[in-house]
Amino acid sequence: MSEITTSYADLTTELTIPPDGILSRTIYTDPLIKVVLFGFSPGQELSEHTAAVPAIIQIISGTARLTLGTEAMVGNAGAWIHMPPHLPHSVLAETPLVFLLTLLRGEAA
Repeated sequence: MSEITTSYADLTTELTIPPDGILSRTIYTDPLIKVVLFGFSPGQELSEHTAAVPAIIQIISGTARLTLGTEAMVGNAGAWIHMPPHLPHSVLAETPLVFLLTLLRGEAA
């Protein structure tokens, strides 16, 4: 039986950060997870919101100011953040920013 895989050698080459804006691209989806690659120009922000499912942010390049519930933190390349469902959070790009968002859904979540 053949197994189908999805792979990316370098996520930073999968999108071009817009000069003034935010770009998102779904790079994988199945019934259990959805993976979205984001590119932010400096100063761009996703204002406070929540997700109904657990989520993971992995910063690929750049620096972000993150608010997770009542905690604020700076995330640099290599940072990994798990968020439980319904946690209010926001993201502000301090530099050109690329991060991966993984939404965990379905029975495995």
